[in-house]
Amino acid sequence: MNNWNALASNATSLPAIGGRDTPSGQLREKLTIEKLPDKVLLNIFSYLSHREICRMATICRRWRLIAYNSQLWRNVSLRPEISGLHVNSLEFLLHLVSTRFGNTLRYIELPIELITHTVLHELAAKCANLTHMLLDFSTAMQLHDFSEMQAFPTKLRYMCICLSEVIFMEGFMRKIYNFINGLEVLHLIGTYEKSEEAEEEIYEVINVHKLKSATPNLRVINLYGITFVEDSHIDAFSSNCIQLECLAVNFCNKVTGATMKTLIQRSKRLTCLLMNGTSLKSELVMEVDWDKCALQELDITGTDLSTECLIDLLSRIPGLKFLSAGQINGFNDSVLKAWMESGTCRSLISLDLDSSDNLSDEALSKFLHRHGHQLSAICLSGMPHITDQLWMSVLSILTNAKIIVMGTSEKLGVNIHVDQLMDSIASNCAALERLELRWDPDNLRFSDKSQKAIDLLRVKCLKLRCMVLSDGRYYETVKANFERADRTTVVRTTTCCRISSYHLLRNYNDLVFN
Repeated sequence: MNNWNALASNATSLPAIGGRDTPSGQLREKLTIEKLPDKVLLNIFSYLSHREICRMATICRRWRLIAYNSQLWRNVSLRPEISGLHVNSLEFLLHLVSTRFGNTLRYIELPIELITHTVLHELAAKCANLTHMLLDFSTAMQLHDFSEMQAFPTKLRYMCICLSEVIFMEGFMRKIYNFINGLEVLHLIGTYEKSEEAEEEIYEVINVHKLKSATPNLRVINLYGITFVEDSHIDAFSSNCIQLECLAVNFCNKVTGATMKTLIQRSKRLTCLLMNGTSLKSELVMEVDWDKCALQELDITGTDLSTECLIDLLSRIPGLKFLSAGQINGFNDSVLKAWMESGTCRSLISLDLDSSDNLSDEALSKFLHRHGHQLSAICLSGMPHITDQLWMSVLSILTNAKIIVMGTSEKLGVNIHVDQLMDSIASNCAALERLELRWDPDNLRFSDKSQKAIDLLRVKCLKLRCMVLSDGRYYETVKANFERADRTTVVRTTTCCRISSYHLLRNYNDLVFN
């Protein structure tokens, strides 16, 4: 009991459901939560976070038994800084593994202080159905001793390793190579977001060439923000992973595309290639046999590809469904025109051209009038010259849109009439699930009758699960409207949420990492 109190805060009392002083007080007393069957309470608890479940365990003996039910502990995070539980001793974790987790555990996240050979041995012995594991070494200054490690979970299908900038992983990795040949999804998360602008020595903290030999069944590989990853590492994986469907190397700035031709030739099943923020060279990209590839999803955001290269690339990929190509100076009207004329955009369902300042509203209007009806996602944000006028002219065509991102955070010289915009979205985009308006609050103009337009959006777009707005008066108005309708989680601010077309990726669920 004391250990659970270490995880939980003080007991939270529940409000009374009925009172004796009310006319129906005696009847209400019969309907208190204590009367609910254990199965119903278990289902209610399943909607709570583990921190909340731990608080519930301190209420009474019956609730403690329900909170201990292993069905509630299938997916466990022990990283308190990422909304997980804090376990203050290895002994208590070993106790949890054997008595609470057991065979029902499917997913676990471990911070560096809990990654020891004894913990991994216990997980291998007691959690036979563990298939997903995240190991966070990102804050490590020194690894535990793994020289005595003889066992490791053998049924893993998904593994995510958060790398340290300075700790070499080979001593640990060498011990697990024989246990991970069944992996289908691999995430290696680098320190791109933590790195400083100053030049520092870069260490290859994990041996990719040895890792690829131990993981021949990978379908999805995500190398995110790893400063030492280069083209030879991509070549290594492509030489051994014949099942490869999705490769993501976002923010690996040493990747130039030198081995991309070989990658496309070898990986016949590769349908998704994500290369946001890489250092792709136009001449290397143009050497690839794009017309013979199976690629359907491509992200080249933030690269320096030339106009000539973009025309060549987009005109030769036959079945492209998803394109993210924002923040590219070379993406201009001539690229869009050549792409339309080639006919290779006939399968397109998602287009993200964020901050493409060299695209005119006229060229975008022509493209959307021709292909807008087939789009499930359209992101035209970060462009000051794209205002509500363009959107009002094309919304009637975007009848299949599930994701729409519009606006820029820059202050504009014109006003955005948001009531008309909301009315048009509600009238034309019934399938909408995610909507983001990035315009500055000072540029949004709405009337006292704006509630009617918001009501219409809320009633017509019943699938809307996320609406993101800049913090301001209009955000407060929309948020209050949705809250009155008990849809409290829909409206959010751009400060804490951004909408991406990545939700439409075929392997989106496999690509998610925490």
